[in-house]
Amino acid sequence: MQYKLDIIINKPVGEVVTLFDNPDNLKEWQPELVSFQHLSGEEGQPGAKSSIVYLMGKRECEMVETIETRNLPEDFTATYETKGVINRMENRFKPVGSDQTHWTTINEFTFTSLTMKFMGFFMKKAFPKQTMSYMQQFKDFAEKQ
Repeated sequence: MQYKLDIIINKPVGEVVTLFDNPDNLKEWQPELVSFQHLSGEEGQPGAKSSIVYLMGKRECEMVETIETRNLPEDFTATYETKGVINRMENRFKPVGSDQTHWTTINEFTFTSLTMKFMGFFMKKAFPKQTMSYMQQFKDFAEKQ
């Protein structure tokens, strides 16, 4: 499953990227985040791995982030792997004039277990909805800074 989403943030691209690129800000716009821990590689650089834990309902979901590319603002791509699912997410930031930023995400989900294949099929609309929710939360956070 693949989808593309866009949002305009009312801040200059340099400010947006600085906020996006700081893992200390994650809890500011991802309230379900329980923890973010660097595991290996050079922090924030291609090849780096981190453990990310989210609260999903009443249970915790742990995933491993692996950074593929980091050429901000043009591109930040990472994969997020958890039991039964691999999500590859490309993030692109482009200036719109001097005081706005166009953020595009391209998400590709691969379901590696039968259970998740069924879930992915029946919940197709939930994945883009959740991504857009995070994008809106980041926009709100960034615009308050």
